[in-house]
Amino acid sequence: MTAFLTTSATRLRPGTRTVVIVWLVLMAITVIWWLLTPEDQGSAGASGKALVTAIVLLGMIKCRLIIRYFMEVRHAPRALRYATDAWVVILWLGLLAINLYR
Repeated sequence: MTAFLTTSATRLRPGTRTVVIVWLVLMAITVIWWLLTPEDQGSAGASGKALVTAIVLLGMIKCRLIIRYFMEVRHAPRALRYATDAWVVILWLGLLAINLYR
């Protein structure tokens, strides 16, 4: 009886497992984001632009994951899912364009 309770208690439901995996991915992206941030604030040139691009793309991925999995948009109607995806892409590409233009 105790073996059944311990094994069933350690298993996660599929929905909970998905959220935990997404949370771990978000934490990994946060660590990568932090490691990519330069120590000196004056990095410019091609490497600076590549760095800004990488950080903005990671931010776009994080934003989409948060909206999809923690704001329950993954169960929303298709139109809302597409609208939030379009909003994320437009917002983050706009931020990328502003940062690369200046």
